[in-house]
Order: sequence, then structure tokens, then C-alpha cells
Amino acid sequence: MAKFREYDIEAMEEVYDLGKALASPVRLEMLQLLYDKSLIIGEIAKEMNLPASSAAFHAKILEKAGLIRMEEQPGTRGTTKLCTRKVDYLHVGLVRKKAVVTEIVSIEMPVGAFTGCKVKPTCGLWSLNGVVGNEDMEQCFYYPEKSKAGILWTSAGYVEYKFPNEVPKKKTPQKICFSAEICSEAPGYREDWKSDITVWINEKECGTWTSPGDFGAKRGRLNSSIWPDGSSQYGLWTTWEVDKNGCYVNGEKVANRTIDELDLMSNVFVKVRIGNKNDATYVGGFNLFGKDWGDYRQDLVMTIES
Repeated sequence: MAKFREYDIEAMEEVYDLGKALASPVRLEMLQLLYDKSLIIGEIAKEMNLPASSAAFHAKILEKAGLIRMEEQPGTRGTTKLCTRKVDYLHVGLVRKKAVVTEIVSIEMPVGAFTGCKVKPTCGLWSLNGVVGNEDMEQCFYYPEKSKAGILWTSAGYVEYKFPNEVPKKKTPQKICFSAEICSEAPGYREDWKSDITVWINEKECGTWTSPGDFGAKRGRLNSSIWPDGSSQYGLWTTWEVDKNGCYVNGEKVANRTIDELDLMSNVFVKVRIGNKNDATYVGGFNLFGKDWGDYRQDLVMTIES
């Protein structure tokens, strides 16, 4: 897979180091030499007919610019440095970015792509090929086939997802939204079965929505013919938002926690958990519907504005 790296004119020192690294025919030849193989300093010196000290000097400049990686390796006399090329393509942005411009990252996550869970019968998963394992068996939530599930349900507990964090490093998140088609979970279905469903982002509670029922009286618009009548059929499209002023569910403020408290830029992923708190007034479980189920042609959606 090709490796890309972006340089921004506003990061002047990085661009200067890049220009310095590329301004030498010797260093350009060294990058070509490292195109499809890694070499230690001594091997580079031999290939390029250079003193080892000169090869090491040029390699350090390339490393500082982020173009190669140098790792210590055991040698016959102490240690040596193994050089590997890090970048295939460069992009240098020469346009100053205006701070007022909003950048939006939006990611859809399949229902079955959860990374952790705690479930309780009634529970289960279905894909377009049918039931994953068996219904009401917790171990089926760990089957490899669970990744293909388009609908899942549990009468209590939670499921947890790790969304990739694609916010540019130099941006500050202003708002995060998580949306899903969801409803309560009762055996079969019950239109008046309430459930207090909470979302946590990076393990911080971000609001509770009370689902009014487990909807099965009419068939879900997108449901496959293999999905039986008499089961949960669709959910309500529900959105949790956190910004600089607090937490909101479907536009209504529910808590004072702010986006700064979520520490979104501390990791390469954003952890989103959805489920029932143990002490909720209505522990009524939940159904999650993917893009080929229920009434909305979308998977779980996380959006971050920065």
C-alpha cells in the first residue's frame, strides 16, 4: 500500500526540513536506493561509494524530514542503524487554512462491527444470510460472522464501537454526533416497552434517551423477507450530540458535559458505547438496525466537526 504524507506551509520548520532533505542529489539517490528494501548505514555507504560517516549524516537529514525511519539493529561491533523509506508520495499545502472553516468527518459503522459487549437474553444477531449462531446465546456475539450482522438486540447491557479518529491533528473538535436507528427490546415486541438508552463517548456519559417501545406492529420498510413478522421491525433515528455547551439528545440539552471533557484527540480511535445503565429507571434493552434493516438506510454514524 502506498504511503502518503502531507506537509502544511504553516508548519514552517517541517517544510524547511523537507526542502533541505530534497535539495541534495546524494539524498535523492539514497531515497531511490531505499525504494524497495531496507539497508543498514554500512550497506548504503558501500552501495553509494561514500564514507560511513557521510552516509549517516545524510540519513539523519532524511529522518528529520520524516522521509525515512532509522532503527537500531545489533551488529558485529555494537549496534548499527537500519534505514527504511517511510513515504511514497508527498503533498505540500501552500494555502493558509482559515480557522473559521469547519471540517466535517463522518463515518458509518456496521452494526456488527462492535469491539466489546455485555448482553443478556433475549439477545441475538441476524445478517442477510440469517441468524448468527443461535438466538439467546451470549457466545454468538463473539463469532467471527458477527461482523456481518445488520441487526442486533439484547434485553440489557451494552455494545461498544471504536470509530477511527480522522480529525486532522491541528484541528480542535467543536462538536461530535452519534446517530443510530434504535428501539427497546422486549420478547417478540411491545409497542409500549420503555427503555432508558445511554451513550458513552470515551467512557464519559453523554446523555440518556428513553425509547417509548419495541416496534413490531408494522413491518420495517427495508427488512429482508427472511426476517420474521412478530419481531422488532424498526427503530427511531436518534442523535446524541456533544459540543462546547453540553450534551443533547435529538436537540434537547440533557447534560452539561462538554466536548473538551471527552479528550477526543488523545487516541487514534473514538470509543462509543450504547446501552442500559444498571440503575436505569427502565432497563428495557435495545435493538440496533443497520442500513439494510428497519426504516433508515444507514448504519451507525459518527460525525465530528472541527
